[in-house]
Amino acid sequence: MSNVNEIIEKLKTLTLLEASELVSKIEETFGVDASVSAGAAVMMAPAAAGGGEAAPKQEEKTTFDVILEEIPADKKVAVYKVVRSIANIAVNQVKDFTATLPKTLKEGVSKEEAETAKQQLQEAGAKVKVA
Repeated sequence: MSNVNEIIEKLKTLTLLEASELVSKIEETFGVDASVSAGAAVMMAPAAAGGGEAAPKQEEKTTFDVILEEIPADKKVAVYKVVRSIANIAVNQVKDFTATLPKTLKEGVSKEEAETAKQQLQEAGAKVKVA
Protein backbone atom coordinates (compact mmCIF):
# COMPACT_ATOMS: atom_id res chain seq x y z
CA MET A 1 0.00 0.00 0.00
CA SER A 2 1.26 3.50 -0.80
CA ASN A 3 1.68 6.19 1.85
CA VAL A 4 -1.36 8.07 0.54
CA ASN A 5 -3.60 5.01 0.84
CA GLU A 6 -2.30 4.33 4.36
CA ILE A 7 -3.08 7.91 5.40
CA ILE A 8 -6.58 7.70 3.91
CA GLU A 9 -7.27 4.47 5.79
CA LYS A 10 -6.09 6.06 9.06
CA LEU A 11 -8.23 9.17 8.40
CA LYS A 12 -11.31 6.97 8.06
CA THR A 13 -10.87 5.81 11.64
CA LEU A 14 -10.70 9.29 13.20
CA THR A 15 -13.48 10.60 15.38
CA LEU A 16 -15.05 13.95 14.56
CA LEU A 17 -13.09 15.61 17.37
CA GLU A 18 -9.82 14.10 16.16
CA ALA A 19 -10.55 15.19 12.59
CA SER A 20 -11.21 18.73 13.80
CA GLU A 21 -7.91 18.76 15.70
CA LEU A 22 -6.13 17.44 12.61
CA VAL A 23 -7.56 20.25 10.46
CA SER A 24 -6.46 22.85 13.03
CA LYS A 25 -2.96 21.39 13.17
CA ILE A 26 -2.68 21.32 9.34
CA GLU A 27 -3.83 24.96 9.15
CA GLU A 28 -1.29 25.97 11.80
CA THR A 29 1.59 23.97 10.31
CA PHE A 30 1.14 24.96 6.68
CA GLY A 31 -0.38 28.43 7.09
CA VAL A 32 -3.55 27.61 5.18
CA ASP A 33 -7.24 28.10 5.88
CA ALA A 34 -9.42 25.02 5.44
CA SER A 35 -12.50 27.22 5.00
CA VAL A 36 -11.28 28.62 1.66
CA SER A 37 -12.09 26.88 -1.61
CA ALA A 38 -9.87 24.04 -2.78
CA GLY A 39 -8.39 26.13 -5.60
CA ALA A 40 -7.27 28.85 -3.22
CA ALA A 41 -5.85 26.34 -0.74
CA VAL A 42 -3.79 24.70 -3.45
CA MET A 43 -2.48 28.10 -4.51
CA MET A 44 -1.54 29.01 -0.92
CA ALA A 45 0.20 25.75 -0.09
CA PRO A 46 3.39 26.29 -2.17
CA ALA A 47 3.92 29.76 -0.72
CA ALA A 48 3.36 28.54 2.82
CA ALA A 49 5.67 25.57 2.33
CA GLY A 50 8.48 27.80 1.10
CA GLY A 51 8.42 30.50 3.79
CA GLY A 52 6.36 28.93 6.53
CA GLU A 53 4.50 32.22 7.03
CA ALA A 54 0.90 33.04 6.23
CA ALA A 55 0.21 35.73 3.65
CA PRO A 56 0.04 39.24 5.18
CA LYS A 57 -3.43 40.62 5.72
CA GLN A 58 -4.47 43.50 3.50
CA GLU A 59 -4.27 46.78 5.37
CA GLU A 60 -7.33 48.99 5.59
CA LYS A 61 -7.09 52.02 3.37
CA THR A 62 -6.61 55.27 5.33
CA THR A 63 -6.21 57.89 2.58
CA PHE A 64 -8.61 58.56 -0.26
CA ASP A 65 -8.86 60.56 -3.48
CA VAL A 66 -11.93 62.54 -4.50
CA ILE A 67 -12.44 62.21 -8.25
CA LEU A 68 -14.83 64.42 -10.21
CA GLU A 69 -16.20 62.26 -13.02
CA GLU A 70 -18.93 64.30 -14.68
CA ILE A 71 -20.60 67.72 -14.54
CA PRO A 72 -24.08 67.94 -16.09
CA ALA A 73 -24.42 70.97 -18.36
CA ASP A 74 -27.36 72.36 -16.40
CA LYS A 75 -25.47 72.10 -13.07
CA LYS A 76 -22.13 73.66 -14.08
CA VAL A 77 -22.42 76.88 -12.09
CA ALA A 78 -23.33 75.11 -8.83
CA VAL A 79 -20.63 72.48 -9.31
CA TYR A 80 -18.02 75.11 -10.22
CA LYS A 81 -18.67 76.88 -6.90
CA VAL A 82 -18.11 73.68 -4.94
CA VAL A 83 -15.05 72.72 -7.02
CA ARG A 84 -13.58 76.17 -6.38
CA SER A 85 -13.92 75.81 -2.63
CA ILE A 86 -12.69 72.20 -2.50
CA ALA A 87 -9.72 72.65 -4.85
CA ASN A 88 -8.96 76.12 -3.46
CA ILE A 89 -8.54 77.70 -6.88
CA ALA A 90 -9.50 81.06 -8.36
CA VAL A 91 -12.81 81.65 -10.14
CA ASN A 92 -11.13 82.02 -13.54
CA GLN A 93 -9.29 78.69 -13.12
CA VAL A 94 -12.30 76.47 -12.44
CA LYS A 95 -13.39 76.08 -16.06
CA ASP A 96 -9.87 75.11 -17.20
CA PHE A 97 -9.44 72.84 -14.18
CA THR A 98 -12.62 70.90 -15.03
CA ALA A 99 -12.13 70.92 -18.81
CA THR A 100 -10.96 67.31 -18.86
CA LEU A 101 -12.73 64.77 -16.68
CA PRO A 102 -12.32 62.61 -14.69
CA LYS A 103 -10.18 64.89 -12.53
CA THR A 104 -8.81 64.33 -9.03
CA LEU A 105 -9.86 67.20 -6.77
CA LYS A 106 -8.34 65.97 -3.52
CA GLU A 107 -5.59 63.41 -3.01
CA GLY A 108 -4.61 61.50 0.10
CA VAL A 109 -7.32 62.86 2.38
CA SER A 110 -9.09 61.20 5.29
CA LYS A 111 -12.24 59.19 4.70
CA GLU A 112 -14.35 61.84 6.46
CA GLU A 113 -12.94 64.67 4.35
CA ALA A 114 -13.40 62.66 1.15
CA GLU A 115 -17.01 61.80 2.02
CA THR A 116 -17.78 65.44 2.88
CA ALA A 117 -16.38 66.64 -0.46
CA LYS A 118 -18.25 63.90 -2.30
CA GLN A 119 -21.52 64.84 -0.63
CA GLN A 120 -21.06 68.56 -1.45
CA LEU A 121 -20.33 67.79 -5.10
CA GLN A 122 -23.25 65.38 -5.43
CA GLU A 123 -25.63 67.89 -3.88
CA ALA A 124 -24.47 70.40 -6.51
CA GLY A 125 -25.24 67.81 -9.22
CA ALA A 126 -21.80 66.37 -10.06
CA LYS A 127 -20.95 62.71 -10.50
CA VAL A 128 -18.14 61.87 -8.05
CA LYS A 129 -16.29 58.85 -6.73
CA VAL A 130 -13.96 58.29 -3.80
CA ALA A 131 -11.05 55.95 -4.46
